[in-house]
Amino acid sequence: MKILITGGAGYIGSVLVNECIKLNYDITVIDTFKYSQTSLLHCCNYPKLRLIKGDCRDKELIKNELQKADCIIPLACLVGAPLCESQPFEAASINRDSIFLILDFLSKSQKLIFPCTNSGYGIGKDNIFCTETSDLNPISTYGKLKVEAEKRIIDNGNGITLRLATVFGVSPRMRLDLLVNDFTYKALREKSIVLFESHFKRNYIHIQDVVQCFIHCLNNYEKMNNETYNLGLSNANLSKKELCHEIEKIIGPFEIIETHGKKDPDQRNYIVSNEKIENTGFKASTSLEIGIKELVRAYTALHPIPFRNY
Repeated sequence: MKILITGGAGYIGSVLVNECIKLNYDITVIDTFKYSQTSLLHCCNYPKLRLIKGDCRDKELIKNELQKADCIIPLACLVGAPLCESQPFEAASINRDSIFLILDFLSKSQKLIFPCTNSGYGIGKDNIFCTETSDLNPISTYGKLKVEAEKRIIDNGNGITLRLATVFGVSPRMRLDLLVNDFTYKALREKSIVLFESHFKRNYIHIQDVVQCFIHCLNNYEKMNNETYNLGLSNANLSKKELCHEIEKIIGPFEIIETHGKKDPDQRNYIVSNEKIENTGFKASTSLEIGIKELVRAYTALHPIPFRNY
């Protein structure tokens, strides 16, 4: 298997590359390395890994590298509402237009697995699970761009799109701006969390489960192709306050300060059904408890500043 990964030195990419090495894939990573990350250094002794310092918007680069690949997983992305709102042109060109570029050159014999987002659901209805047929109502620039890219992929007739829940867990290219990672860090180091919209619910998934689902999609591509799937942990549709209580179970009490002074830019408030992906034979299994314990171990040694993603 020859696999091309854009953004392969990022939070998810650096974990995915490690898994692809275990499977003996030929791997090409395109990344700008804009955060000066060293997340793939430990992989450089693998002879079938190629690292290209380049941009996912480079037409000739993508054309040339894509024609050598059996599969592409485009992870290059400005992730999250705050970052996209602060850099709208960059967000549009990377998060949406670079996907359109891939589709210009993708053949029907190649595989495409695209990480979309639950954020496209926006504000859900009380106690009604969002399924893949639910209306999409993205509120932020980030959510809108991801939804536009997903629609083009499905219209193109070749590709699997995964609407990722909020990802958590440790990665060589760590991120502290993700909700579980952020809350666990603040509870552990600062002994307090400032909580706004504490009743807002969302779904969560461990980074290792995300990576394993990518592999599952590769192995079952023909039967899963040209479909969209929610991807999350089915027993983890939790409010922000419920998440705080899960963290308390692991690290002990900390101060929860509720405020009405801020809003989630995505206005994410929904519960999600993952039944469709589970019916293909994949079920996320890494619990919040395991992930929080993992984060606590990592934060013992982590210097946080380079990992805030803004």
